[in-house]
Amino acid sequence: MLLLEILIAKLILAAVMTFAGSLWIDKLYLSSNELSFPEEISKRARFRKPILFISFLCFNMFGDLWIMAAIFLLILMTVTDFEQYMLFDAMTLPLAFLGAVYVWQMNLNFQNHAAAAFFGGLIFLLLSILSKGSLGGGDVKLIAALGLWLGALKLLYVVLIGTIIGGLMAMFIILVKKKDRSSYFAYGPYFTLTAIYFLLEKFF
Repeated sequence: MLLLEILIAKLILAAVMTFAGSLWIDKLYLSSNELSFPEEISKRARFRKPILFISFLCFNMFGDLWIMAAIFLLILMTVTDFEQYMLFDAMTLPLAFLGAVYVWQMNLNFQNHAAAAFFGGLIFLLLSILSKGSLGGGDVKLIAALGLWLGALKLLYVVLIGTIIGGLMAMFIILVKKKDRSSYFAYGPYFTLTAIYFLLEKFF
């Protein structure tokens, strides 16, 4: 009976997070004039709620509220980057703030995490300038926020793994002729999903 109650609670929580998260995304879209596909919001969001629900149901089994809050934001950011190639400050800044509080709360090495955020963000800012926009400002802020959460070594892993997987996916998309070499690719989701793995690593 207790297991059934826990399952029902998790289903309800996942449903609430899905509704709230999707509503938040819709409001951000309505208030933005920088969407990549403003005429295709409904079309590109057609699988959003099932994806959100399954994702939240899978990840809300972990009891750390700090980690759950970070994953909630990262999943929403994954969705917005896939749908509209957008990472919103309204999500990135709370992620960074929660990361700083988490480091203090868990008594982690603040210098290491702060340095990871600063130098990670700086390097990606330089890459953004050199790539002439292939990496957007949202990616720069995301990496800085992840640096606060993960510290230097894990952030390096996230960047390397995310870049490799993102590059392979870009090559695949080009090979199947969905896009060409001049097209923009969303790399943010590969960083966010890799970051989720490292945030949950201690639970495995």
